[in-house]
Amino acid sequence: MTHEFTLRTLLCVFVTIVLSPNFGHAEDEFLEMGAVERDEDGILCHRVLSLYQDGKTEVRVLLPDQLEESRRYRVVYVLPVEAGRDSRYGDGLREVKIHNLHNIHEVIFVSPTFSRLPWYADHSASRLVRQETHFQNVVIPLIEKTYPASAQPRDRLLLGFSKSGWGAWSLLLRHTDKFGRALAWDAPLMMDDFDHFGARDIFGTPENFENYHVANLLRMNTEALRREKRLILTGNSNFREHHILMRILLEDLEIPHDFRLGSERPHDWHSGWVTEGVELLLGDAGTASR
Repeated sequence: MTHEFTLRTLLCVFVTIVLSPNFGHAEDEFLEMGAVERDEDGILCHRVLSLYQDGKTEVRVLLPDQLEESRRYRVVYVLPVEAGRDSRYGDGLREVKIHNLHNIHEVIFVSPTFSRLPWYADHSASRLVRQETHFQNVVIPLIEKTYPASAQPRDRLLLGFSKSGWGAWSLLLRHTDKFGRALAWDAPLMMDDFDHFGARDIFGTPENFENYHVANLLRMNTEALRREKRLILTGNSNFREHHILMRILLEDLEIPHDFRLGSERPHDWHSGWVTEGVELLLGDAGTASR
């Protein structure tokens, strides 16, 4: 399947998604969508105005160069740490492209954007700051209806660092039946209040923050998480202490996991950790200690 054929097909599918009453849930999830475009890196970009974000956002897609018509592909969601297309900490999808990971592993990589700083949570009051709902009701259905993406939970994989590492784990822990594995690199996973890193504006209230508190979610889902290894924790940078404390908690709860501190690296997408992270997430790099 050539990319030219893919683009023509996507334009047709796009109209179907917008008009179909079966897309999403009972209410229309989209207010507006534009045609898919390709950027200078060969990454496809959907521009979306949904009910759950206060402005237009994007869903960026990196496909393997060769797609088999009858095959359904695993999808790695590369979760951003900044609002919109800000790139102070780099561009995760561009890092994947640089290392050709989409072709090496034959996987679809997807990176959505958010109108505000992403913590992957729904605000306690504002309907236009519902990042978790936007991701689940808009981003994932768009990918699974438009591309040859597997809809099996085990094939939906989450990759993030820092805030988005928290987001990857909290999404899996809040929806253990919808995602397969989640990797967090250098993330503040032991954060126990929302007065850090712009979190207050996204969570809204302390009570709502508790719904996403990673350590508490681990304790609540211990039995489900003991069945197989689904959590991966790597990185040695800004949040080394968080990682060490989280390792202790995971061992106390007897939850299987991969844990690798590794050498100290700069806190961004392009510091060399993504290739190993993707391998671990896909299960292509063996297993580490529990």
